[in-house]
Amino acid sequence: MIADFPQSWPAPAAPKPIVIVGAGGIVRDAHMPAYDRAGLTVGGVTDIDPDRARSLAREHGIAQVHADVAAAAAAHGTSAVYDVAVPPDAILGILSDLPDGAAVLIQKPMGRDLAQARAIRALCRDKGLKAAVNFQLRFSPMMMAARQAVEAGRLGALLEIEVHLNIFTPWTLFPFLIPMERVEIAVHSIHYLDSIRAIAGNPDGVFARSLRDPRAADFAQTRTSVILDYGATLRALMSINHNHQAGRKFQSAWMRIEGTEAAMMVKLGVCFDYPNGEADELWICPNGGAWEQVPLEGSWFVDSFMGPMRNVQRFDAGEDPTLFSGVEDAFQTMALVEACFDSMSRPAVPLDLSPG
Repeated sequence: MIADFPQSWPAPAAPKPIVIVGAGGIVRDAHMPAYDRAGLTVGGVTDIDPDRARSLAREHGIAQVHADVAAAAAAHGTSAVYDVAVPPDAILGILSDLPDGAAVLIQKPMGRDLAQARAIRALCRDKGLKAAVNFQLRFSPMMMAARQAVEAGRLGALLEIEVHLNIFTPWTLFPFLIPMERVEIAVHSIHYLDSIRAIAGNPDGVFARSLRDPRAADFAQTRTSVILDYGATLRALMSINHNHQAGRKFQSAWMRIEGTEAAMMVKLGVCFDYPNGEADELWICPNGGAWEQVPLEGSWFVDSFMGPMRNVQRFDAGEDPTLFSGVEDAFQTMALVEACFDSMSRPAVPLDLSPG
């Protein structure tokens, strides 16, 4: 039974305290609730805005507020795990100030582009950092179960992976994205690309187009089409529209995974009525059978945010042999994202309309 597959990452036996670097909205809305739920202690916080750091400390009973990253590193050394939740351009400088050998969870994306991702990977190697990237969708209950079902052969040979979103996302909630040249793939669909990689590995190549929309005119891209080349058997694609204006009735946000023996549907509940969201769902149907809903033990938001930190903690303690979203693996997701943007700069094959 798919319901028997673990839907959450196991907890560390003796977790270290967490030091938060960056006290912005994602930390307040997802990291802190997830860590509270997971029984993980946040022992320190720092932010370029001291008032924001002090506010987070008051709200959550965080013992220490540090003036900067260097002060946090001096106070905690490698006795804490560092949660670096900052914009991509700031990651490299912060990692430089962390102690050699420290355990670190880095907010996605892993830098602004592949060049920054390569520099981050090199720095992590040089400093011996036990570093992972917070690609938390692959840790969500629905995706944990779905991935294990594929790996166990419950679907047979893998034939289809499709991500389809036709929703309304209130982009005005994210004004910090306005100056960015890379938006939709880099900050949203990167989750789906990473989750597809976690299920099927790296594709051989990619075709992509990501477009601006006059209904969200301030943002560089809010609509995306991607075809992933996995050879002659597996078809993988994404169709993403964040600007559907016609109400809930025909909105959709799902991932379809099909094999030779069965199919699964994953509902991405958080995408509906964002940020309120709806419940995530996972369904499976054997060929010629009936659809059965798999009970889920939580949701993408916020339960999945427990997994990456638990994995880093366990890897640091020697309880896990690998980092499931470590920088070496995350770099490959960044390479796929870069390939998507590179594809956008290449012309499509033109029609041959020559006479005769």
